[in-house]
Amino acid sequence: MATQQLESKWEGKSIANLKHPKAEQVWPLLEDFFNFHNWLPNIDTCHQMNSDNKDEIIRYCASSTKPLSSSDDGEAIVKWCHEKLLTIDKIERYLSYEVLDNNIGIKSYVSTLKVLSSDGDDESGCQIEWSFVADPIYGLTLELFSGYVDSSLQGMAKNIEKALESSKLGDLASSN
Repeated sequence: MATQQLESKWEGKSIANLKHPKAEQVWPLLEDFFNFHNWLPNIDTCHQMNSDNKDEIIRYCASSTKPLSSSDDGEAIVKWCHEKLLTIDKIERYLSYEVLDNNIGIKSYVSTLKVLSSDGDDESGCQIEWSFVADPIYGLTLELFSGYVDSSLQGMAKNIEKALESSKLGDLASSN
């Protein structure tokens, strides 16, 4: 007889250090709950969904991948999540959301993204912190899932730095 082992909740936190942008520059990019696909490398689309409850803010996020072998019919595989905004604090610069529904095996997942000023002088950039609490995900380990979150966050930070640097160069060019 097989014994089912009950696992406790997974918890994790990753931090990305941004060298030049300040927290006040980064936060407006992340506080837009429907803008996630512009920063997260593995998300293709993110948009608001209608909800029966007018007080709920829900987004649809999805990514598509090509079939692994040429014998597949060429149809992309779409992985998606419906996520509900739980909290947003513009003063403390954080937002929390939970996964409501998905097709990737997540049962329970709550995440918080924070933009923090770096310690020290004003020139030292900022940090983005991504923390989560989740039920174990079938087929994954906490280490694999934490690695995915960290890799995603590092990619997000890189994309934000590039965008802010590009806009800074554009501002400089237009001011000359």
